[in-house]
Amino acid sequence: MRSPIFDQNHREQETGQRWTLQSDKMLRVALGPEVLAAQGAMVAYQGAMDFSYQGSKNLSGMLKKAVSGEGGNLMRVTGQGEVFFARAAHNVFLLQLEGDAITVNTRSLLAFDANLGYDIRLIGNAGILAGGLFNLLVQGQGVVAVSSDGPPMLLDCSQQPTFVDPQAAVCWSANLQPQVKSTFKMGSLIGRGSGESFQLGFHGPGFVVVQPSEGQPVVAAS
Repeated sequence: MRSPIFDQNHREQETGQRWTLQSDKMLRVALGPEVLAAQGAMVAYQGAMDFSYQGSKNLSGMLKKAVSGEGGNLMRVTGQGEVFFARAAHNVFLLQLEGDAITVNTRSLLAFDANLGYDIRLIGNAGILAGGLFNLLVQGQGVVAVSSDGPPMLLDCSQQPTFVDPQAAVCWSANLQPQVKSTFKMGSLIGRGSGESFQLGFHGPGFVVVQPSEGQPVVAAS
């Protein structure tokens, strides 16, 4: 049998590294050490693996259930072998933390080393307005994998205020505290979840990574 699908560049990338980009759209992680991952991000694995619900760790998880069907759901992956993560053919990027921290939009999170410290937070009242907007603060020594729906853009927030569609924000400097800016009266926000209704405002020394997409529409739970 012959086909381009059997080309060498489509085969599993065995580099000897724990975290490897199988391609620009798929991540390969070698276990031993455990990883925490977004529920639904696993696309394949080899070996003996166990996937267990991690929970959201704090009060925001209870609010999350009342506002949205997603955001902040994590699973703990244990075992021996390789596990592959991807999300809707989005681009995958690895962030190597070296004792510092990063804030990630939970909609862009793929996986991270389980030894990293983390906290899931609700951004002000944005979670209620958008149908659930949660971010993940990750810090320590280890790797965080994020996805971007298309080639991302890095914006410097130190020179002037920067405003981003909540669904387009991938990650940002941990020291930045985004503020919700509404461009509609409150009565107009009902049923709306896009950047045309409100934005996240960033200002200060740091950056925000933006994807060229608003992602899937946000639907508030009934």
